Amino acid sequence: MKGSSNYDVLVIGSGGAGLSLALRLAEKGVRIAVLSKFALTMGSTYYAQGGISAVFDAKDSLESHIEDTLVAGGGLCNPDIVRLTVTHGKSSIDWLQKQGVAFTEETNEAGQKILHLNREGGHSHRRIVHTADATGKAVSLSLIERAREHVNISLLEHHNVIELITSDPQGGDAKRIVGAYVLDSQNQQVKTLLARVVVLATGGASKVYLYSTNPQSATGDGIALAWRAGCRVSNMEFMQFHPTCLYHADAKSYLISEAVRGEGGRLLLPDGVPFMQNFDPRAELAPRDIVARAIDHEIKKRGIECVYLDISYKPAAFILEHFPTIHRKCLKFGIDITQQPIPVVPSAHYTCGGVVTDSFARTDIANLYAIGEVACTGLHGANRMASNSLLECLVFAERASIDILQKLPSIAMPPNVPDWDESQVSDSDEEVVVSHNWDELRRFMWDYVGIVRSDKRLYRALSRVKLLKKEISEYYNNFRVTSDLLELRNLVIVAELIVRCALQRKESRGLHYTLDYPETDHSQPAKNTVLTP
Repeated sequence: MKGSSNYDVLVIGSGGAGLSLALRLAEKGVRIAVLSKFALTMGSTYYAQGGISAVFDAKDSLESHIEDTLVAGGGLCNPDIVRLTVTHGKSSIDWLQKQGVAFTEETNEAGQKILHLNREGGHSHRRIVHTADATGKAVSLSLIERAREHVNISLLEHHNVIELITSDPQGGDAKRIVGAYVLDSQNQQVKTLLARVVVLATGGASKVYLYSTNPQSATGDGIALAWRAGCRVSNMEFMQFHPTCLYHADAKSYLISEAVRGEGGRLLLPDGVPFMQNFDPRAELAPRDIVARAIDHEIKKRGIECVYLDISYKPAAFILEHFPTIHRKCLKFGIDITQQPIPVVPSAHYTCGGVVTDSFARTDIANLYAIGEVACTGLHGANRMASNSLLECLVFAERASIDILQKLPSIAMPPNVPDWDESQVSDSDEEVVVSHNWDELRRFMWDYVGIVRSDKRLYRALSRVKLLKKEISEYYNNFRVTSDLLELRNLVIVAELIVRCALQRKESRGLHYTLDYPETDHSQPAKNTVLTP
């Protein structure tokens, strides 16, 4: 086969989850290829500001962290998965420190250096380990540096997966993963990458919305790939909107960390009046779904463009020490957060649902794993609690590595597969179709499937999704693939999955709020929404 390569493990995604897994496997002699759709630093991990939740404070406890997570999750968290994840918090931080991540420290009363801990929404204690306000960047750069040094890891940037390759079940054999067709977008060449194990670590799907805090890469690729390959997805209606995104025409959806509210930042109306106490006794420290809905309510009720997050009453030295990155960024737009409040609006932020996995990150297809935001592990339930996401990446990367190392010796190398066939397609002469459909999709998802929903809005969205899906499919079948086209094809599938899950849930719970069913249904046990291809 021309243009094919063989690996032990193919990791699709180069964020915290994918690189953590690759490093753990490489240490055991496993040959790995890590694919990055764009540059290695273009994933969501790099842009994560807040930190990683873990119990270090003597006043805190694992039971408290577990309880906070269960409360935030609206009754849909898997308690066993929550306990598994939380109990690995400290060891995950220890592992990152061994990889060279330098977390912010402080000196305790005994004169010892200890980790500085922030507090964020939904947490009853300070338990957010961080590197100032750029934790994700510190984690990402450290893991990339370690991966570049490792002889067993091949880092392939600008490689976008077109389709997963699975075997045809024969006799009593189950379908299994054997590799992927991949577009090398710099050389416009389609490669066949074969592997004994494939891991999806592609992140979330928040770019399905018009406004998002995520980088351009968050187009739900792994969810769509797994769905087309035959995996179940679950709880896609629970799309988290971060309450505080910088509101400025040139800011491009810059996130203002949860930690600003954790350190005392107050949400204010344009006239300077606080309002969160009217929605929840925890005020600014309520879980994200409550804060985002409160802001959305005030904006729509009063016809205002934004609300304001104010921490300027704190000493300037305190603000510069805790939020140097946010201060520099806002200053570029003429906002000095030591002197004035920050204009903010909610923005799509995190995908709580995803590909159904078990406690070892295994999917429905043999030898196919999913870790990080692409997966639905049961940790987040109906609403992710702040800073549990990077923790989930680390814990399930370790869990997947344990299972892969145990199984790998018994997994045969995949058989030869046909090369990608481009003989029936041509170069597109109407790229405007891609850009137009991309814009239309994200606009109606924002309008109809946003923070507040209704059946009428959802059915409107479903009707439009089906039309777009048909149009995009026709385009895909006639023209050579490009990275933009692949993202659009994946995004329209994810949009349909979100709408279908939302229509199934006849109640309001966590991140899913509908005007037709405004109350949570307590008449029966909470259930996950599960879709099967």
